[in-house]
Amino acid sequence: MQSLQEKASEWSGVNTADAFAIDDTNLFPKLGLQTFINLSTNFYTRVYDDEEEWFRSIFANSKKEEAIQNQYEFFVQRMGGPALFSQRKGHPALIGRHRPFPVTHQAAERWLHHMEKALASTPDIDADSKVKMMNFFRHTSFFLVAGDELKNQNQQVPCKHGASKPTAT
Repeated sequence: MQSLQEKASEWSGVNTADAFAIDDTNLFPKLGLQTFINLSTNFYTRVYDDEEEWFRSIFANSKKEEAIQNQYEFFVQRMGGPALFSQRKGHPALIGRHRPFPVTHQAAERWLHHMEKALASTPDIDADSKVKMMNFFRHTSFFLVAGDELKNQNQQVPCKHGASKPTAT
């Protein structure tokens, strides 16, 4: 059975070494807090303005400002900055936090579309950092898809103890 990381690599087309190249370069001091805030603001403006209703509906119960803050704090923490996200919300636990949402292949591609556009329009991020970040985002998106599929399989697989037993008459 493939691990979630293996599925993420297969589906994203990004191997784990490239996905986690962000760990070899501390991007936070290079880019700074405001760049991550700008990226997340740009991203979520695109998400909340998406012309696809099915995609917008995924975020319907989330406040845009909170989504922006959650995302930039996670990015800052994951890319070498202070643990802003964990200090405020606890461990990131990405699969668990995304559990209520339909994280499908189609949703991941749509998310990545908006992130690619947001990265392209954030001038304070250099080309090398954009490549490293996009590899991380692509791999992580499909890691979440793999987690969502596992969640859905677990919901559909009945427990062996749940099989109906003959009733006594």
